[in-house]
Amino acid sequence: MAKMTAAEAAIHVLKKEGIDVAFGLPGAAINPFYAAMRKVGGVDHILARHVEGASHMAEGYTRTKAGNIGVCIGTSGPAGTDMITGLYSASADSIPILCITGQAPRAKLHKEDFQAVDIQTIAGPVTKWAITVMEPAQVPRAFQKAFQLMRSSRPGPVLIDLPIDVQMSEIEFDPDTYESLPAYKPSASRAQIEKALTMLNESEKPLLVAGGGIINADAAEQLVEFAELTGVPVIPTLMGWGTIPDDHPLMAGMVGLQTSHRYGNATMLASDFVMGIGNRWANRHTGNVETYTKDRKFVHVDIEPTQIGRIFGPDYGIVSDAKLALTLFLEVAREMKAKGKLKDRSAWAAECQERKRTLLRKTHFDNVPVKPQRVYEEMNKVFGKNARYISTIGLSQIAGAQFLHVYKPRHWINCGQAGPLGWTIPAALGVCRADPEAEVVALSGDYDFQFMVEELAVGAQFNLPYIHVLVNNSYLGLIRQAQRGFDMDYCVQLSFKNINYTDEEAELAEYGVDHIAVAEGLGCKALRVIKPEDIAPAFEKARELMREHRVPVVVEIILERITNISMGTDLDGVNEFEELAENLTDAPSSIASLT
Repeated sequence: MAKMTAAEAAIHVLKKEGIDVAFGLPGAAINPFYAAMRKVGGVDHILARHVEGASHMAEGYTRTKAGNIGVCIGTSGPAGTDMITGLYSASADSIPILCITGQAPRAKLHKEDFQAVDIQTIAGPVTKWAITVMEPAQVPRAFQKAFQLMRSSRPGPVLIDLPIDVQMSEIEFDPDTYESLPAYKPSASRAQIEKALTMLNESEKPLLVAGGGIINADAAEQLVEFAELTGVPVIPTLMGWGTIPDDHPLMAGMVGLQTSHRYGNATMLASDFVMGIGNRWANRHTGNVETYTKDRKFVHVDIEPTQIGRIFGPDYGIVSDAKLALTLFLEVAREMKAKGKLKDRSAWAAECQERKRTLLRKTHFDNVPVKPQRVYEEMNKVFGKNARYISTIGLSQIAGAQFLHVYKPRHWINCGQAGPLGWTIPAALGVCRADPEAEVVALSGDYDFQFMVEELAVGAQFNLPYIHVLVNNSYLGLIRQAQRGFDMDYCVQLSFKNINYTDEEAELAEYGVDHIAVAEGLGCKALRVIKPEDIAPAFEKARELMREHRVPVVVEIILERITNISMGTDLDGVNEFEELAENLTDAPSSIASLT
């Protein structure tokens, strides 16, 4: 067998597991790992500006294609703690990423050595496994186990911490005979599937709720086929958006308190049976559980046993990987259809489509400053069906989910449960690295944009071009709207008079940060839009700049300072705030207008 350092063995394992790129920052305690990466070759590296940014890049990379696993690397101490937000985000959304940290020498771990911290304990609650590897010969097996864990059952992140002396120690390892460990996925039994289908068949107005687990399992094709076979309309969750195209006649809209459609909520309230597959009944989806569950039965299919019954007890639960379950659902449903046992759902589907055609929110506003609804109208017109949208949290994300359209799985890449500000830029860069040919369109409010704006330089340095739509109202808009319940507008203003604007730009100066100057200072291109009729031309110009310079292009749109976006505390109590569409002219880029 070959002799090599433990770090070199780790690089060989990464390559055998299909890793060809990592995102990170070198440092003293992880330099032996970087030396091994340089010596062995085959793993490209994207140099982040912040280790949290590297972890979100890894997330974006994983979320882009089935089978991807993003890798992020950092040194000891604060590099590991900086990654915790990324690990939390990945864990919450069932996203496998591998974080690798350097560590102080083993003999000094208990001596408060410089930048020595117990990252294994810190990372434990937000990972499937966190380990400080104390024996050099165990390093390749720790990596082998990490990949098996990340891929098995409910996917999720792992952290491997490597003391510097462990990295540098020589071990015996044979990369040529290395094999991945098989991943475990629970599967539904035929009896369970038959029972669930019998319950669905007994209902009059059933729905399928499609969660992010369907995307993780790469099972969107099976979901659509199952919906078409049974005629049952589909409600995707925010994490499952794209499992069925928005313009599909069985796509019934999204449900929830914020990221939802009027027609989706109305259809949910009209239903009498719901089968959730790969979803977790998140509170922004369900709202008040009593309202959500009243007068309807539930079947819940999920890969994680402890998810079933966590929010409410379903009438029937099945522990299964989404793809394995849907494959069996299709088999049994085909048999039932051949025997004439499946109910005709056409009247119910038509009822859902009528709501989708008529229960719309208005987007066509000509106001200056721009109303945000108009931004999404123009995005739909320009970017079409092939854009990969990236977003995280805020009124921008909520309105985006209400007004944008998604037609394919992994074309809405969103940090769902954790929602850390700053996620969007690095995640978009990870998506660009994973799919260089895609049209990647990120969506941020001004505060999300400012949180990790330094990562734009990574896009410029490594030629990772995408369009960043920045809607700027110089406010913490979502928090301001939430503060209405406390009768205050407190500590949420981002506006100040920027002394660097000219007198002719006095109105802009009140918006504070000059995002155009910042983006250009980081090596990117940027455009500013003030009038709604200029939005679409700016997007087209951004495309030209992106192709010419191969860097991120920011399109900042100056919004009116205050817009309250539709949301509420219950599915039957969403406050619309703004005008509703009276006809398709009011919502010219709605699905109803486009189909």
